[in-house]
Formats: sequence, C-alpha cells, structure tokens
Amino acid sequence: MNKPLILGLVGALSLTTAAVAQEYTASERAHRIAQDNLIIDTHIDVPYRLNKDWEDVTRATKRGDFDYPRAKQGGLNVPFMSVYIPAQLEQTPGASYQLAHQLIDSMEALAWRAPQKFAMAYSVDQVMQQQERGVISIALGMENGSPIEGDINNLYEFYNRGIRYITLAHSQSNHISDSSYDVRRQWNGLSPFGKELVKEMNNVGVMIDISHVSDEAFWQAVEISKVPVIASHSSLRRYTPGFERNMSDEMIKGLAKNGGVIMINFGSSFVTQQANRYGDIVRKQIAAINEQYGEGSEEAEKRIAEVRAKNPFPFATLEEVLNHIDHVKNLVGIEYIGIGSDYDGVGDSLPVGLKDVSTYPNLVQGLLDRGYSEEEIEKILYKNFVRVWREVETYAAKH
Repeated sequence: MNKPLILGLVGALSLTTAAVAQEYTASERAHRIAQDNLIIDTHIDVPYRLNKDWEDVTRATKRGDFDYPRAKQGGLNVPFMSVYIPAQLEQTPGASYQLAHQLIDSMEALAWRAPQKFAMAYSVDQVMQQQERGVISIALGMENGSPIEGDINNLYEFYNRGIRYITLAHSQSNHISDSSYDVRRQWNGLSPFGKELVKEMNNVGVMIDISHVSDEAFWQAVEISKVPVIASHSSLRRYTPGFERNMSDEMIKGLAKNGGVIMINFGSSFVTQQANRYGDIVRKQIAAINEQYGEGSEEAEKRIAEVRAKNPFPFATLEEVLNHIDHVKNLVGIEYIGIGSDYDGVGDSLPVGLKDVSTYPNLVQGLLDRGYSEEEIEKILYKNFVRVWREVETYAAKH
C-alpha cells in the first residue's frame, strides 16, 4: 500500500483514466495459462478497503480492484490479503493490535459467508487442495509489524490466526525497523527487538517481508534470516531513481543470493519515474495556489482544476511493468520474480492494461510476446513464491 504518495491524488486521477486510449487483449493461450495455473498475488489491500468502504466482494462491486467475479476471470487463486495497519496507530497503545484482529476477522467472515467461493489458506498444501476444489484461497500478510507491540507472544498469536508474512514497517519507523519513507533512522536498520523478531519469525514460519523498510534494515534482515525473505510489493529503483521504497540492483542481487523473491508492484508510481514524481510536482503547484489565493477559495479551486486538467496523471503501461520483470530476469534470473500488485492499495494509479484482478491474462500475454516460455511464466505466477513459502514452512517445522 502506497497511501502517502497516492491517496491525495485520487480526485485528479479519476479525471484522466478515461483519457487513456491504449488497449490490451490477451489471447486464448494467455487465458488458458492464467486459468490452468495457480496465480499468487502477495499484496491485495481488500481488508482495509472494506473496513473504510464496505462492499460485498463475493459479488461484482462498483468500486475497488478486487471482487470474486473479476478474480475468477483473471485466474487469481491465492490473493494474500493485506492486514494493513496505518503507521500512526503505533502511537496509541493497543490500536494496531486491535485493528489487525478486526481485519483478520473480516477475511474469516468473508470465507465463512461464501464457502463455495472462498476459503482461508494457512499452508502451501492447503492452497493446492483448495485449487482442486475451485475455491479462491485467502492467505494473510500483515503490512506493518506494529501490532506485535514488542511482545513475541503476539507473533505466535497472529501466526495462529493465519498471518504468513509480516512487512516489518510501513511509512514510518516503528519499534521493529526503520522505514524507507521516514527520514528518521532511529535504529540504523532493525531495532534490537526487530533482530530477535526476525529470528523468531523464522522459527515460527512467518515470512519476512522487506518491502517498505530502509536499505539498512533490508541488509540486516537478509543477513539474520536463515530462510529466504520476500519483497511482497516492490519494484525497481532503476526505473525510479532516488525512490528508496523500490529495490536497487544490489539489493536484488542480495535478495537472490538469499533465495528470496521480489513481487513486482503494479502501481504507476512504482513503475515509472514520471508517475513517481507526479505527486510532488502537482502538490507543490497546488500549495502555491492555495498560499496565493487562499485555500478553499473560488479562485484557488478554479486554478487547481486548471493545473490538474493540464497535468493528467502519467499512467504507466503494461509494457513498463514488463520492463521491471525483464530487468530482474536479466540481472539475477527468472527464479526470483513474482507478483505483488498492490491492488486496492494504490488508488486509481494502476497501469494501462493492469487495472484490476481480471487483467492477469494481459500480463501473461505480455510475457509470451517477449518470448517467455510457459515454464518461466509459471515460475512468476506462483512457483517461485511457493518455493520460498515451502522453505519457510520446512525450516519452522524443524525448529
């Protein structure tokens, strides 16, 4: 979830989506690959979306990027639903813990209400069994470790509730780790508790997610972990220079050496430099207008509308997302790439051709067009991540 960069721009983005004319059409072969194979997407923000704006996602919805009909259309079998915890809640004791349990409850309720469509998934084997039954497996990842609240017992509790990865921090540094978005580096990486938490996550069987953390925290987590780690929803800094939230080439090499996987984020601000910098540029212009004419004044609103009309959001494209995949493949190999779309977490900033969970066949078609074999595509869709998940399960079983 990229709320600090995206949500303030939703009003402007909605004005420009219809202006995008480019279309993508997946072939019958691409649809077959999407339907015949597992598709695991490790970051979809449905729980927080429904917490703020409830809809019945067992049916087609008017809003959002995910619902059951679109998921089935796209071939999505295993959405890792993000238990997203806003960073500021850490300042209120108990608030992160409370929200995390509520969001987990909401996903359990979804599976209970529609057992012919959804089922909770706590292991690789369970995912495979439920694929055979034709239901969508709801797996859980915690985006922001603040609900742990400095107590290892809470790690065990959340594992027992189904959490299978934890993003160590989010948009602010917390009691576990420094954040890539936060200029304060209070720990110079992981906190002492964070280092112990990483070890215990290995022992329990919770995957370590290094999306959102600072570079120093990434390197420390990779060094400490005895099993591969994941970046559940990150893309490449090569295409967004200076954006620490994405991964550098050296970090990707370190991740591959660790055996981990980078799950490519689809959000336009993660994919292209132009989209990444759009928010800052437009916000500065709007701030100047508000200062000159008075925030909320008729003249200010008129001029802000003109700024947005003249500066439509520069949506990324499917082709540019594929460039990220190509680069990781060329840099370290096909074995370290997966999908972490950030659907329902990046507002209306998704690329042309990848607007919701029905569009995974477009991604498959793009990979076919670039010469990827079906075996390579299967690795990206699920096999690489399943390898990591099984290694984490196996290590925990021994410890």
